[in-house]
Amino acid sequence: METVVNELARDISVPNDWDRRGLPGWCYHSDALLELEKEHVFRQHWQIACHVSDVPEPGNYITMDVVGERALILRGQDGAIRGFHNICRHRGSRVVADDKGTCRNALVCPFHGWVYNLDGTLRGAARPRSFPPLDKLAFGLIPLELEVWMGFVFIRFRPGPQPSVAELMQPFAEELGQYDTETMVPTHGIWTQDSPVNWKSVRDVDNEGYHVAMAHPALQDLYGSTYYDEPFVNGLCRSFATYNPHAGRRWSVRQYVTVAPEATHLPERLRKAWIYFGLFPNAVIAVTPESVQFYQEFPLSTGKTLLRGAIYRYPDETRQQRLARYLAFRIDRDTQSEDVQLTIWSNESMTSKAFGGFYLSDLEYGVRTHHDHLRAVLPVMTLEQAPREEEMASVNATMATR
Repeated sequence: METVVNELARDISVPNDWDRRGLPGWCYHSDALLELEKEHVFRQHWQIACHVSDVPEPGNYITMDVVGERALILRGQDGAIRGFHNICRHRGSRVVADDKGTCRNALVCPFHGWVYNLDGTLRGAARPRSFPPLDKLAFGLIPLELEVWMGFVFIRFRPGPQPSVAELMQPFAEELGQYDTETMVPTHGIWTQDSPVNWKSVRDVDNEGYHVAMAHPALQDLYGSTYYDEPFVNGLCRSFATYNPHAGRRWSVRQYVTVAPEATHLPERLRKAWIYFGLFPNAVIAVTPESVQFYQEFPLSTGKTLLRGAIYRYPDETRQQRLARYLAFRIDRDTQSEDVQLTIWSNESMTSKAFGGFYLSDLEYGVRTHHDHLRAVLPVMTLEQAPREEEMASVNATMATR
C-alpha cells in the first residue's frame, strides 16, 4: 500500500509557481467571500452531525448550530433518526433550546407552545381556534437531508453537488469497515472549541504532514517516517501512519506503545495504524486500534472558527484498551494545541503587507488539492487580487458560467 501511495505522490506534478502558492491571502479575510463559502461550500456539502450512539433511544436529540443554520437530530418513536431545521413553523423560534436532551413523546416550542410529533409532523398549535385549519404535514418541521453511514449521521442543509454519502465515501468503506464503527459508543460527548483564525487556516494545517517532524514531537515520536498523506481526489483524502519500533522518547508515547493491546480484531496491517479519512470541505474521521473520532471546523466569522468533534469507543472495551485510548487522547490533545498555535501564526500573517502568499512544498499536495476543490466550487478564489466586496458574488457567478 505504501509503495503505491509513494508512487502516486511522485506522479503529482506541480506545473508552475501559481500552484505552489495556494490561495491568495485575501481569501482568508473577505467577509463577502465567507458568505459564498457558507452557502456553496458548507450548506451544500455533507456535514457530520453526530454518531447514532449520541441519540440511542426514542426522544433523544442533539442540536447543531453552524453557518447560520440550526439543525435538530432526533430519534423517533419508530427508532428512525431524522434531521430537521430547528425552527418552529409559527414564529421561527428554536423548537428545542439545549445542545442535547430527551423529550418524552413530543417537541413543544418554548415560545408559544406549538407541539410537534417526533416524526416532525405538527400535532397542534396552542389556541388552535385562533388559526385556520393547519395541515399537519405542511406545517411540520422542515426536514434536512440525512444519511447514516458507518454509524455516523450526515446531514446537508441544501441540495448540493455531492452524491449520497455511501457513494461518496465508497473508497473508504472496506478499510473503515474493519473497525465496526456502527457499534461504538460515546466517550465524553461532542466537544466544541473556538479558535481565533479563518477556517481555512485550520484545514491547511490539518491537510499536510510536512510539519509533523518539526511541530509535533509526540506524533513524530510515535510515527517516525511511517506517516504519509494522500491528495484530495473527488472530495476525499487519506493520511496513514503506524507506530514505529523506536517510539517511546516521550512519556505518553512510551506508555501508549507499551499498554496498547494487540488489536486482533483488525487485519494485521491495521493493528498499529492511525488513519485519517478526510472529507471535503471540512471533516475528518480518524481511527486508532482503540477508537474512532470525527472532527471538523465551521466559520463563525472571517477570523473565528468553531472546532467540533467527538471520540467513540468499543462497547466491550477492555481495561487495556481504555488506558490506550486515554494515552492516545493525550497525544491528540497536545497535537491539537500545537496545531491551534500554528494556525494562529499563519493566519495572522495574512493581514500583513509583507505576506506574499504560500509557497508550497511537493509534500503539501493535500493543501494544494484542497485549494483546487475550493476553486472549483468558487472560481473567484482563482483571482490573485480580491474583487470589491460588493461585487464578490456577481464576479463569482460570472466566472462560474464561463
